[in-house]
Amino acid sequence: MTKSSDTTPDDLETPDAAAGASPADPDPAAGDRRTVHDLWLSGTESPRQLGPFTDEGAQEMLPEESDRILSSQLGTIVEDDFEGLAGSDGDELQIINMGPQHPATHGVLRLQIELDGETIRRVKPIIGYLHTGMEKTAEELTFMQGSTNVTRMDYLSPLHNELCFSLAVEKLLEVEVPPRAQAIRVLMSELNRIASHLLWSATSGFDIGALSMMIYGLRERESVLEFFEKVTGLRMNHNFIRPGGVAADLPAGWQQDVTGIIETVTAGVADFETLLMGNPIFIERTQGIGILTREECFAYGVTGPLARASGIDYDVRKVFPYSGFEQYEFEVPMMSNGDVYDRFVVRFEEMRQSMRILEQVIETIPAGDYRTEDRKVTPPPRARIDESMEALIHHFKIFTDGFKVPPGETYQAVESSRGELGMYLVSDGGSKPWRLHVRGPSFAHVQALPMMLTDSLIADTIATIASADPVMGDVDR
Repeated sequence: MTKSSDTTPDDLETPDAAAGASPADPDPAAGDRRTVHDLWLSGTESPRQLGPFTDEGAQEMLPEESDRILSSQLGTIVEDDFEGLAGSDGDELQIINMGPQHPATHGVLRLQIELDGETIRRVKPIIGYLHTGMEKTAEELTFMQGSTNVTRMDYLSPLHNELCFSLAVEKLLEVEVPPRAQAIRVLMSELNRIASHLLWSATSGFDIGALSMMIYGLRERESVLEFFEKVTGLRMNHNFIRPGGVAADLPAGWQQDVTGIIETVTAGVADFETLLMGNPIFIERTQGIGILTREECFAYGVTGPLARASGIDYDVRKVFPYSGFEQYEFEVPMMSNGDVYDRFVVRFEEMRQSMRILEQVIETIPAGDYRTEDRKVTPPPRARIDESMEALIHHFKIFTDGFKVPPGETYQAVESSRGELGMYLVSDGGSKPWRLHVRGPSFAHVQALPMMLTDSLIADTIATIASADPVMGDVDR
């Protein structure tokens, strides 16, 4: 089949041709950036010119955008408020785009990086590739259904999301959660912290070059996920922690299961430290890399292990206790250098402190109910449904219409695996939230990447991003 590009049938006339312009010439309003492409129609010798895109859902760069905006979107400049230190002549600078498809960005994160040789001069994080509108979706779900939505935001810490949402709803309802339900929440959320840190240890070690860490970290994490599946029926996105308590009581033999997890993870973390912390290559790749100072953490709202690695003694479990955390003894690990190495140290020690909390839960968990007895919130026991028509109707109404929450607004924070996770919840008195806004810790950490990366080597980019532990579902909500 041969192609003749200088013949166009009248019935396939493009808008440019209809206006009198040559199809080969670009639209003058678009400069030299927009060109007309030839497309073949199956079974014909005639080329058909590509028509204009529709505006609906289009991701194109529109002609009316300024040259500056177009250049930024095309990746030929880095436009950001933060200016790096003066480097060499501007002719020596080049722009590269890392992501959003790069596997080592730990999600669909795009970085525009301005390079001076191998030195990074400026960085612009670009987000939005995973946006699912979960905050808006929350307005169309009842408070009972809300946990199924928020659990998918930070998908590596689903139980922390469920806990934060449930605490916010309970605060508006003024409902007291039974002590056993609080202990179960502490148990599950600390296990979730361990599972998240184990996955981070596996992927971060792999990113730096310790290939064995991917196998070892996932191996230890598997014991936690097996327990989650035994308790909730799912390995992630559990919908287990709900307003008023938890979905079900712990199964028989859970103490032995958790004790086995503690033994497995304790031995695993010790092996991680032996493998990594004394390795000269690992030390060279992590010490003095990706530094964030205390002042920069405060300026960018950085919390969690990143802030504690920079010497900030802040943990929501200590400062604003919830779910009975004040009755458990544990330490908040801290370092002072604020580099990638210190973030490994902090997270390894956090896992040990979480296991210390688990041991106390095993010893002190009280008997009683796993959810509140307030029938406004809690459906009737399953046995009652077979005995009472009123109970059946009540059960049906709870799960279809939901329960009404008094009008008001509240902010609730918990210490997730990545830092302070907060939810601002507004009720207008109905059975659905009027507004839900989430303060995700990963958003602040991605915002701080220019501070961590500017004037470092391009070779250190992956280690720095990994140390921030961003989950893009926690950013693009």
